[in-house]
Amino acid sequence: MIRLTDQEFQNIVSYIKNNYGINLANKRQLIEARMYSVLVEKGLKNFSEYLTLIQQPNNSEEITQMLNKLTTNHTYFMREPAHFEFIKTKFLPAQERFNRRRSIRIWSAGCSSGEEAYTTSMVLKDYFSVGRPGWDFRILATDISEKAMSAGKNATYSAEALKNVPPSWLTRYFMKQGTDQYRINDDVRRHVTFQKLNLMLPFPPMQPFDLIFCRNVMIYFDQEDRNKLINKYYEMLNPGGYLLIGHSETIQRDSSKFIYLEPSVYQKG
Repeated sequence: MIRLTDQEFQNIVSYIKNNYGINLANKRQLIEARMYSVLVEKGLKNFSEYLTLIQQPNNSEEITQMLNKLTTNHTYFMREPAHFEFIKTKFLPAQERFNRRRSIRIWSAGCSSGEEAYTTSMVLKDYFSVGRPGWDFRILATDISEKAMSAGKNATYSAEALKNVPPSWLTRYFMKQGTDQYRINDDVRRHVTFQKLNLMLPFPPMQPFDLIFCRNVMIYFDQEDRNKLINKYYEMLNPGGYLLIGHSETIQRDSSKFIYLEPSVYQKG
C-alpha cells in the first residue's frame, strides 16, 4: 500500500480545492484508498509523483479520472421528487401566467449522468403536451466529469436506474434496448444540452435562467465557496427565478439575497 505523507496530503487537498472547490480536508483515507490503484496502474512510487502528473499541461483525462474517483456521481430518475412536484404545481403555472417569452431555461448544475436533466425534460413535456402549445424549453446540463456527461449524452440507463419512473413514461419516453437497458427518445433528448463546466471558475456568457438545480453538489465545498457559488447563481437567474438545492443542504440567511420558500427551494426577489 502506498501511503500519503502529511505533506502530500496537504498538497493534494490544496490543489483540488483551489482548482475545483472540492474540500477533501477530512478525506485522507478516501484519497489514499481510491487513488492507490491509479498509482499502481501508472507505475508511480508515491503521491508526489502523481501530483506532478496531474499538474502537467493538457492533462484533462488524468484530472477527470481523479475527480471521478474522489467524488460520488450517484443519481437516479425522480430523485427528491418533491422538487419535481414543485415544478409541476407551482413553477410551471407561474410561468404560464407571467412568462411572456413563452420560453423556459433551466440549468442542471452538477448534472452527473443526466438523470436530473432528463427527468426535468419529461416533466415539462408532460405539462405542455395537452392544450399548451407554443412553449419552448431548454435545459443546460453541466458537470466537471467528462465520463459522467458522456453517459448522459448516450442516454442509456439500466432498469434499476428507472425504478422510480412512472410506467407511462417508460412507454412514452424510453426505447427498450436488450433485456434491461432503456434509451431516452430523441424528443426528450433534444431539449437537453450537455456542457463541461467548473463551477469554481467564472461562468461563461449565458442567458439568464428561470430555474437552477444545484443538488447535493455543495456538500463538497466549504462555506466560503458555497456562499460565492450561491451568489453567482443569484446573478444567473431571471427576477423571480428559483434555486433548488439538496434536501440536506441549506443557504445561510445572511449570505445571499435569496428568499426562502420551503425546504431546499429558494427564489430570487
